Amino acid sequence: MIKKAHFIGICGVGMAGTAMLLKEAGWKISGSDEGNYPPISTYVRKKGISFSFEYSKNNIPEDVDLIVIGRHSKLSPDTNEEVQAALIHGVPVKSFPEILEELTKERHVTVVAGNHGKSTVTALLAWCLLSAGKKPGYFIGALTGQADGKMPLELAHIGEDPQFVIEGDEYPTSHWDTLPKFLHYHPKDIILTGAEHDHTNVYPTLSEYRAQFEKLIADMPTDGVLTACLDGENVKELLKKSRGNIVTYALNQEADFGALDIHYGRETNFSLVQNGSPRIRLTTTLLGKHNIENIVGVSAYILTKNLMSSEELEAGIRTFPGLIRRLDLKTHTSSVLIYEGFGSSYSKARAAIEALRLHFPEKRLVVVFEPHTFSWRNKETMQWYDTVFRGADRILIYHEPSREETAETESEIQDIVSRVLKSGQRAVGAPNERRALAILSHELENNDIVLLLTSGAMGGLIDSVPQLAEQKFPTRT
Repeated sequence: MIKKAHFIGICGVGMAGTAMLLKEAGWKISGSDEGNYPPISTYVRKKGISFSFEYSKNNIPEDVDLIVIGRHSKLSPDTNEEVQAALIHGVPVKSFPEILEELTKERHVTVVAGNHGKSTVTALLAWCLLSAGKKPGYFIGALTGQADGKMPLELAHIGEDPQFVIEGDEYPTSHWDTLPKFLHYHPKDIILTGAEHDHTNVYPTLSEYRAQFEKLIADMPTDGVLTACLDGENVKELLKKSRGNIVTYALNQEADFGALDIHYGRETNFSLVQNGSPRIRLTTTLLGKHNIENIVGVSAYILTKNLMSSEELEAGIRTFPGLIRRLDLKTHTSSVLIYEGFGSSYSKARAAIEALRLHFPEKRLVVVFEPHTFSWRNKETMQWYDTVFRGADRILIYHEPSREETAETESEIQDIVSRVLKSGQRAVGAPNERRALAILSHELENNDIVLLLTSGAMGGLIDSVPQLAEQKFPTRT
């Protein structure tokens, strides 16, 4: 008899990935998600999973065997009738990290943790293993692009080998479970990219935030491998908590693994260095210094664990297509290049801007930014706007007014624009898509480069800005 699972909030990236794992295991999946948007909503539908666009107690099948509830604010049992109905339905109700914990308890789990680069590192590691003929399981917090001759990775895959690679998030598991998601995964190995203070609405102090990573590292077995980026904030302090083997990587200081002789371009190449000596020449289409760092981290882990040969590693790095929403090109028939970057935190936003400045120093850079996460709207972190857009020539802040009363702790769009202007940069605000497009139509010039920087839907601008560029600045044939 086929088991049935219902996912409330199925278009959250972690929820969608977990739904795919259960679907692979033979479960029939249903779900709901109000206010969903691409690319995950499109992905879920393409995978043959139908879901409701509104929350309702009637969405839950009577004969369901399992209900999985996401962490989104709209999924509180106090306000969501579908969640309320789930809790009294009489079947097990779980979070997606709890499902992952059950599915991977007999596997060799590698958790990729840190407040930047997690998705890229997880996807790249899975990609290299698959390219070398391995059959790992994996769970990624983003979709990959299409590579020539190769299909993109799924969000998640059960795999056949003992190895299971998981992108580990430090955010609380659910509305009823405050444990950080990654503490459910009990890793044998960890790749740690950094621990810059983030999620200030949950962890107000750095010590509270860092404590979550300390717990993760302390949970490692003594024969585990912690591959850590020394350039990442607070990493050196966290290494003291490890009982296992430590391998370090960095670009800006001495470490076990590093990179030398970097040549940036539309295709970038560099020498991977191990213990001061060149090991192999690697080539990538990924943009930015931060992605060289990500590649070095994956290479350090793979070579330390002897998971593949240097030649197999080189082939995997060279063919990796990158992630959707992580500096992927949105225009193909315009002289104005539009890239989408993931801007959920200060470090991610800075990395995206620095990458485009590095690769396109001669172009004028226009940043369209949406303060989607609470951290960007928190009055306690307004100082981020003093430096985050450094290197940009023009900034457009897009933020639709909330239908709910603005919390006392949240900044409004005019506050953000004023702060950026005080930093000496040119900025303007737009409260809706129509106004933003009008500003860009007047502002954009031939051969500009535009960075769409958000972790949300940006009110449709992710699709309409590239359309504007291709209409107004078509590539001459």
